[in-house]
Amino acid sequence: MNSISVIIPTYNEADVIHSLIRYLIKNDTEKYMREIIVVDGGSVDATRSLARSAGADVILSNKPGRAIQMNVGAKHASGDVLYFLHADSLPPQDYLYHIHSAWQNGFKAGCFRLHFDTNHRLLSIYSWFTRLPYRPFRFGDQSLYIDRRLFGNIGGFRGDLTVMEDNEIIGRITRNARFCVMSGYVTTSARKYLDNGILRLQFVFTCVYFMYHMGFSQATIVRFYQKFVRNGKKPVAGVTEEIRTPYSRALR
Repeated sequence: MNSISVIIPTYNEADVIHSLIRYLIKNDTEKYMREIIVVDGGSVDATRSLARSAGADVILSNKPGRAIQMNVGAKHASGDVLYFLHADSLPPQDYLYHIHSAWQNGFKAGCFRLHFDTNHRLLSIYSWFTRLPYRPFRFGDQSLYIDRRLFGNIGGFRGDLTVMEDNEIIGRITRNARFCVMSGYVTTSARKYLDNGILRLQFVFTCVYFMYHMGFSQATIVRFYQKFVRNGKKPVAGVTEEIRTPYSRALR
């Protein structure tokens, strides 16, 4: 049964996209996947050509922005279930089985828990909280699956949001359907935490969350984030040495 469309928004992800797509295809052992759709926001590197050569369908979005790109991917998808995945995140090997099983059991949307590529005690505590069924612990790094009809009914992602688009849609999903936090883990790099200081970066993320819910403008939140956060990349321990995932960028 080919029922799941994987949708990956990209922007200059040449370092990771080919290996990620090959990993996703390799682990489709039950043949649940309908397609992989890469929606590019105007990369100036080889992201699009590498994605095609790996086996994905590639679409160039007229406008950049993760929410916009994911909506474009959903429009072109043909699967019963949409699975949104960041290019810098690595789902568990049996990710399709988990998604398909949860959907078949009546959970019209869901995500995985989060795991960092380090055993640092504080980050292990942060990871533990992602198993809880509460919106403050729901972000795009955990990936998101959603029934295609439900996605259309709630209006998709808000294209006017630069940040918090992933958390915002969870609120609308949970008001309309059952949401499942699956037992598997998406693996991401701890590099950004280590570069910025774990407590310091968590404080910034907490501020961003409350600034959004207090009604601060997107421009103000972006300026705040860019002022206090340094970005960096590091290879992540994954299934193969080719997979490298920088810690999820709340902003490009």
